[in-house]
Amino acid sequence: MFKDPKLVLAIFTVAIVWGTTFLGIRMAVETIPPWFVAGIRQLIAAGLLLIILLFSKQLKWIGWKNFRIQIIFSILMLIVANGMTTVAEEHLSSSLASLISATSPLLVFLGSIFFGLQKFTYRSLFGILMGFSGILLIFKDGFQDLLDPDYRMGVIFIFIAICGWTLGSILTKKMKLQHQNISLNLFYQFAFAGVAQIALAFIMSNEIDVATWSYKSMAATVYLAVFGSVAAYFAFHFALKKISPTQISLLSYVNTIIAIFLGWLVLDEKITAAFITATVLIICGVFITNYQKGMFQRK
Repeated sequence: MFKDPKLVLAIFTVAIVWGTTFLGIRMAVETIPPWFVAGIRQLIAAGLLLIILLFSKQLKWIGWKNFRIQIIFSILMLIVANGMTTVAEEHLSSSLASLISATSPLLVFLGSIFFGLQKFTYRSLFGILMGFSGILLIFKDGFQDLLDPDYRMGVIFIFIAICGWTLGSILTKKMKLQHQNISLNLFYQFAFAGVAQIALAFIMSNEIDVATWSYKSMAATVYLAVFGSVAAYFAFHFALKKISPTQISLLSYVNTIIAIFLGWLVLDEKITAAFITATVLIICGVFITNYQKGMFQRK
């Protein structure tokens, strides 16, 4: 793997850029309503993909059947998963949001067992129990925080986001869509999600005062679109041509560590010993659950 500089660059792009998105979201929602952040992010990403598709002469109509499929994935992966994560970070720290989101591979694994895509093993059960023990550790000393309605809604929103991502990931496996024209499909997903989220933003906002949107929040939103949605996505799929999905998913667990570190460094978010222990438990649990023999071998 390390003999291929382009592959190494792609992996580090995924790990670092996606690790910064939780910080980017937290900075964006400081002054911009979350649904506007999500919608503007998707529309900018759709615009960039449109330019790329036009330049490469790959833009075309995908047919109504495939379009309906892309709408489903847009709802699950972008409107629910990405949108709800953005809404949740209005109430939660970027560190906590990233750590809870790190449990999504555990839910994907459980869902894959339910749909017959993977087999149950006692090793995977141990990994799942370890990962969820990390979640319990997070809230062990903070159950009283759930009495705060804002904090409670943030936790609910982040778990809704995880469920959306889980279902979308399982459907991708079930329908075997990995080998389609990903860029073209994603353009339609981004465009639909952007329009839908902007509509939600107008519906759910009592008053809209763009003058209060800070340059920092606007810059963070643009960063999320250009790097978090487009650049990291292309790096992810370039890496998938070289190594297995399991390999790159394990390498990208560093996302959580980066998100927690940046939250502490930039936003002065509190990181306790219990929080660090929970992080170790969750990451180790995810690793054990998804470990496969020969997974570190090149394709």
